[in-house]
Amino acid sequence: MARVIMNVHVLVPAAGVGRRVGSSVKKQYLMLGDRPLLAATLDRLAEHPRITAIHVIAPESEQDYCQKEVVERYAVKKIAGVVVGGAERQDSVRNGLLACGANDDDIVLIHDAVRPFFPLEQVDALIDEAAQHGASLLAVPAQDTVKEVVDGRVTQTVDRSRLWLAQTPQAFRFGLIHEAHQRAHQQGYQGTDDASLVEWCGWPVVVVPGSAYNLKVTTPADLALARALLASGEMELT
Repeated sequence: MARVIMNVHVLVPAAGVGRRVGSSVKKQYLMLGDRPLLAATLDRLAEHPRITAIHVIAPESEQDYCQKEVVERYAVKKIAGVVVGGAERQDSVRNGLLACGANDDDIVLIHDAVRPFFPLEQVDALIDEAAQHGASLLAVPAQDTVKEVVDGRVTQTVDRSRLWLAQTPQAFRFGLIHEAHQRAHQQGYQGTDDASLVEWCGWPVVVVPGSAYNLKVTTPADLALARALLASGEMELT
């Protein structure tokens, strides 16, 4: 595939409250090694040479803290700004799209603040697939048997050969994802991730193989696993 030169913007929604991780500290500010999870994730993104600019999206009450205690304290590169978030994640991403200054043919990566071990080597494929097809995401095949359950009872066993578990980053041509968010906002549709808005519009999303290490830290077990992977040398921070 011929590589097209365009700007690549990253939006990082960082508004998690940390309830499921069992901490009074918001999960994106919990420590992983020598830095907060958010800083670790941002540093990894900034390492990729094709990424042009990163916008962090945080609640208005955390703007100064995020800027001073994460971006400045850990000297995170390529940060173009800290954007005020919205009531829900989808609102926050829409705010980020409006603030990032991308052109329609630029690529936008949207990535969870608490996925510090995403496969950096797959970012090129995400960008190239989004440039060609409009949208792409990381995903891994479902490994466990999947049951559909209603009122505590199994109704069927789902064919897992067609099931994939979505991860981030997810990549989009800016014009396409902006249009999808605007349509969803106007019609009151709430998706489960950004790719689901593109799917809802009837547009294709290409799957790029992800990684089992690309965990999202949402529970105490997730945090313990992330710290264990780091301590064992299985995974490294940039």
